[in-house]
Formats: sequence, C-alpha cells, structure tokens
Amino acid sequence: MNRIEQLEKLKQNQDWDIIIIGGGANGLGVAVDAASRGFKTILLEAVDFAKGTSSRSTKLVHGGVRYLEQGNLSLVIEALKERGLMEKNAGHLVKNESFIIPNYNRWRGYFYTFGLKIYDLLSGKLSLGSSKYLSKEKTIELLPSIEPKGLQSGVLYHDGQFDDSRLAINLAQTAIEKGACVLNHFKVIELIKDDKNQVMGVIAADQESGEKHTIKGKAVINATGVFTNAIMKMNDTVYKKYIVPSQGIHLVFDKSFLPGDYALMIPKTSDGRVLFAVPWHDKIVVGTTDTLVKKSDIEPIALEEEIEFVLKTAERYLTKKPTRADVLSVFAGLRPLAAPEKKGQTTKELSRSHKIIVSETGLITITGGKWTTYRKIAEEIVNKAITVHQLNPNKCVTEHLAIHGNKKNSAVDFENHLFIYGTDSEFILQLQENEPELKEKLHPDYNYTLAEVVWAIREEMAVTVEDVLARRVRLLFLDARAAIASAEKVAHLLAKELGHDENWIQNQLTDFKGVANGFLLKEFRVL
Repeated sequence: MNRIEQLEKLKQNQDWDIIIIGGGANGLGVAVDAASRGFKTILLEAVDFAKGTSSRSTKLVHGGVRYLEQGNLSLVIEALKERGLMEKNAGHLVKNESFIIPNYNRWRGYFYTFGLKIYDLLSGKLSLGSSKYLSKEKTIELLPSIEPKGLQSGVLYHDGQFDDSRLAINLAQTAIEKGACVLNHFKVIELIKDDKNQVMGVIAADQESGEKHTIKGKAVINATGVFTNAIMKMNDTVYKKYIVPSQGIHLVFDKSFLPGDYALMIPKTSDGRVLFAVPWHDKIVVGTTDTLVKKSDIEPIALEEEIEFVLKTAERYLTKKPTRADVLSVFAGLRPLAAPEKKGQTTKELSRSHKIIVSETGLITITGGKWTTYRKIAEEIVNKAITVHQLNPNKCVTEHLAIHGNKKNSAVDFENHLFIYGTDSEFILQLQENEPELKEKLHPDYNYTLAEVVWAIREEMAVTVEDVLARRVRLLFLDARAAIASAEKVAHLLAKELGHDENWIQNQLTDFKGVANGFLLKEFRVL
C-alpha cells in the first residue's frame, strides 16, 4: 500500500468502471466489493482513510439492542449476520465482548433478559454466546465498580468490539490487493458531465503535490458521509439538503474506572439515550450523545453540555466517580442522518438506516449506515451501479472474503498491543530486528514503537503526523497529551522517510497540536 505506486496506477489507467469518492466505511467497502468482482476501481479520499465519522465510533460491531426494542427486526437480523461475518473475515480486529446491563428496577431485569434471548435467537449460527440473567451479587462481582445502591440484578449479553480506523486501513489494503487504485489526500473538486448531463468522471487534486487529475469512469459513487451535501452541490442545478449531521461524543478514561473485561450498557439514560462504557486498548470509552449540529466540520469539537452529560451519567453508575481531570481524550463524530421531510423533527425521528440515491445525472450516493453493515451496504451499492450503468453482472464475493491481516479470532493475542496488525505483526517485529533503533518507544507510558510509525509510512500510506497518531496507532484517541508529546518523533521520522525539510516538520507539529487540542477539555489544552 504505497502512495507512489498508486499514483502510477492512476496515471496508467485513464478509464475506470467505478470511481468512489470518500474513504470511510462505505467507500472502502465499495472498493473491496467492486475490485473483488473484477471491476476497474479507483477510490479517492480528500484527507485520510476514516478521517471523519468512521474513526470516531463507539468501537462496537453489533446488531443494535435498541433497534430490537424499537421493533426494527429486519435491521437487527441483517446486522447480527454481518457481525458474525465480520468476526470471521477480520478476526484479528473483531472480538467477542461481554456486556452487562445493570437493573435498578426489578421488572426491567426480566424484560431485558427476555429481549436479549430474542437477540440470541436472531443471531442464529453466528451467535457470539448466550445472554443470561445475573443476580445482584454476580453483577457486582463482574462489574466491581458498579453503583450497588438500589441495584436489583443484571443481564449479560454478547456483542462484538473492534478498532474502526484499523479496519479501514485493512480494507484499503484488501482493495489494493484485489486490483483497486486507492489514494488518500486526494480531493474531488469537480464532477465531469457529458452533453446529456450525465456524470462521466471527476477532477481531483492531489493535496500533497497540488497536481490536478481528470479521472473518467462509467459509474461515480458519492460515499462522503457527512460531506454528501458538498458533492450534491456539484451535481445538482437545484440544490437541496440530503443529510443533516448529528454529533456523538465519547470520553476516554483510565481502565481503573471499569476494571475487568466486561463492558457496561445503560439502555435508558436520563434523556432516553443509550450509554456504553467499553474496554478498548486498555482504556475505557464512554459515550455517546446525539446532538443535531448546523454544519459538517472536518474536525468536530465536543460541546460542553455533551461532556457534562456523559460525565454525570457515568458518575451515576460508577463507584469511582470520573471528573474532568480524568478525561484522557474526548472525541466527537458526526452521523450523516437523512434530512427530514418535515420541519422540526428530532434526531431520534430521523432515519438511522442507509439510503441509496440515484440522481438524474447517474451519480449514486449512499447516506447513513454503520460499520457493522458496511459489507452488505457495499454489495447493494455495486449491484445498483451494475443496474444503472449496465456494467457486467459480476457476482458479489465478499461474504467470505478474508480482510488483509485476518487471523482466526482464537489465534489472536489481544493482550499484545500488536494484535491490530494481524498477520502483519511479524513484519513489524522483523523491522525492529533489522533496524534496532526502531525498538524505541514513542512514549514511555505506551508500548507503541518507532517501527510501527515506519510501517505506517511505508506500508499504510500515512503522510502526516495526524495520520499516524490518530488512525494508524490510536494514541490521539487514547491519550491526547501523550500524542502531543510523541508528535516530534513522528514528524522527524515522516520527514526522513518522505524527504521533507525542517520547515515541513514545524508546520506539521503546529497542525497536529491544533487538531489534538480538540481532543482535550478546554482547561487542559496545550499552548
């Protein structure tokens, strides 16, 4: 996965079957699906893979317990099937996570036990384990930091847990292995149309060199998530809003706030939201919120009321009460919800399911969806492109397609921080043997090494400090201060590997500090 090689591929092939705009879950899923069917496929991502919503999830691969409560059985069944496939196809990243719902109301315990038995049944052969009712004593034993006052019982159930941006990188690698051309930091600035007003390609600018490229293809797919409206503005003479962004935030704490291996799920908080506290890379991720925002920002910032809501809710259910000083990182993500038909609809009323829109110009747009169902959504989009643009009716082959790095779940040592690389982890260890100086740690408190940074640059198309610290090694999401402290080492390695000067290093450090400060509460930001 080398950017120079991908640029060469772009220059050699001037006529594509499928052009994909956007390198998040949906776009990368389409690239893997289309390339594995034998279509000449190119994907263009304006910033970096999973830069937006797709790196800012709750890190869950799930059927959606709340969709079950809403009676949306078809969505739950589809997601549970995809959850099972994801665990098989990307076993190095997806693992079984046990969740516990604490019940402070006796009848609710029986209600959730019954509901989760249905959840188990719907997952069929791809079940991750059976749910069960827990006594108050057992609940406290498994969740030692749960608030015992008023606790009646608990319910244990199983879902999946994963690393979102690492899966995005592996999907990009898989697409390339299947013959796709995949480029990050490559921004589409114009849609090209023929004399019948049909989209026949794009003009894109390489953000690294500034060079512009005209790229022609049979089908153009808009998978830009919360930036859908911007591409639709290029496409439509009469502009309307297709999506509205809803913000969700997560706070990251030290593992001591929820010791052990179990995740906590609160099905109804004070304002009716679902709240999760999930172990992730030896930290606890707590969220999320659901707040309509006016515009889609490339770097969304958590609102004070969202931070307070998550803190207060966590405080209510945990014996060790988290404070603002305990927040290691805060990250905000935007969900692209289908724009309301009627004025005044709330985020809860807006459609959570995905939607495929075919414009009169032939542009195909995907809105919505979630990581769990990315593969199925991609299959639908490519099927739609075949129909709309009369492509060869090649069959989808991704249901049992192993993703780059895949190891059988049972063979993965999730205690070793290199597990995220799957089968590539041996090459990183080899790098450290060949170049012993790369064994040096990025930060004294974390196990990440310089070898991982070099691997990210040489083999995973990282070109900025943020690419490395946010989405290759996840330090920015786990501990923003430690990420800022590690930035200089990363910048110097990037400059050495990619041939940049001291001026570039200083600009990178300034840019990264600006982004990283958005991951810190305002009183702890670094000047």
